[in-house]
Amino acid sequence: MEWDLVCSSGKLKEMAQSIFMAGILIGGPTFGELSDRFGRKPILTCSYLLLAASGLSASFSPNLLIYMIFRFLCGCSISGISLSTVILNVEWVPTGMRAISSTTIGYFYTIGQFILSGLAYAIPQWRWLQLTVSLPFFIFSLTSWWTPESIRWMVLSGKSSKALKTLRRVAAFNGKKEEGEKLSLEELKFNLQKDISLAKVKYGLPDLIRIPILRRVTFCLILAWFSTGFAYYSLAMGVEEFGVNLYILQIIFGGVDIPAKFITIISLSYLGRRLTLAIVLLLAGGAILALIFVPLDMQTLRTALAVFGKGCLSSSFTCLFLYTSELYPTVIRQTGMGVSNLWARVGSMVAPLAKITGEIQPFIPNVIYGTSTILGGTAAFFLLETLNRPLPETIEDMESWLQQAKGTKQEPEAEKASQRIPLKPRGPS
Repeated sequence: MEWDLVCSSGKLKEMAQSIFMAGILIGGPTFGELSDRFGRKPILTCSYLLLAASGLSASFSPNLLIYMIFRFLCGCSISGISLSTVILNVEWVPTGMRAISSTTIGYFYTIGQFILSGLAYAIPQWRWLQLTVSLPFFIFSLTSWWTPESIRWMVLSGKSSKALKTLRRVAAFNGKKEEGEKLSLEELKFNLQKDISLAKVKYGLPDLIRIPILRRVTFCLILAWFSTGFAYYSLAMGVEEFGVNLYILQIIFGGVDIPAKFITIISLSYLGRRLTLAIVLLLAGGAILALIFVPLDMQTLRTALAVFGKGCLSSSFTCLFLYTSELYPTVIRQTGMGVSNLWARVGSMVAPLAKITGEIQPFIPNVIYGTSTILGGTAAFFLLETLNRPLPETIEDMESWLQQAKGTKQEPEAEKASQRIPLKPRGPS
């Protein structure tokens, strides 16, 4: 209302949302590269500060253009926060606990959704609401200094002494002070000897397409990530279309994450990553397509389908963050994670624009959203299962893994290890 975004200018609201999603899109690869260069912890702290500053500035925007610029920066910083959090979780938490830790982190996203609904109801003026939700990130930037840096990154960056101090501090925090004091630099380097040797072999973006096994994984993950982001934000941004009180529906949308994530953690631990991802995407696509056939006056049923679909897509995000980090080998994990996550941002950026096709026929957006989600679920069946498997370190580990999945007899791993020669990547090493 303040900037008269009605009638022909109404589309600018979708444009502003797309600009925010574009920030998330650009922030993914940008902060991913910076994270590899300067460490996970500094990027996490800087991302908190950027989100606080840009959100604070957005609340004082004099016009829509300035507002969209600061919202773009907010999107960039959110990518830095989420990417650093996921990587630190994968590099610190043991394999058996990753599904639980990833889901627990996801629950805090749900808590944030509850808090936002309450704040929006209590603070109806958008400038004060934007200011209120931005200021706490200055505090979060301070608390992030207590987050330990990735041991693997420090050792590979030549900071072994600092890595040893961090390990001892974590050991003391976990009640293992004596065990921590027994650690030595030689032992630390010996345990990460393989990682150090692998760091000398540089892989890049072209290798995701050039190497067949990586190409297969990348294309399937791109479809899954894109369809999840595309459909998720189509439902999240269309809450006002279901005829239910906006604040109540936002709480319901957040509340569905509680059982959804609980079911997801059980499914990830017993059914596996691949089947879980395929099921939740196929169910979400079916729910969105079902909305086409439900009359507008049946608001309860339409809301139930939307909430169910949103819960499935939330589960898909939880699964994808864990699954993607487990599929890519260490030598190219950060690049693969950044590229895959980028396509979720492409989907979320395009989602508001796809809604405009509803001016031609009201059912067209749901056809687009639902069909893409089903395609993403189908692509999941072509991925490898990672349940109860160690993280792959090299490209050869993935190829051996694929042959085992096909039932081809392999040489004993101990014999292969002595003969293993890393694939030579394109470009200078």
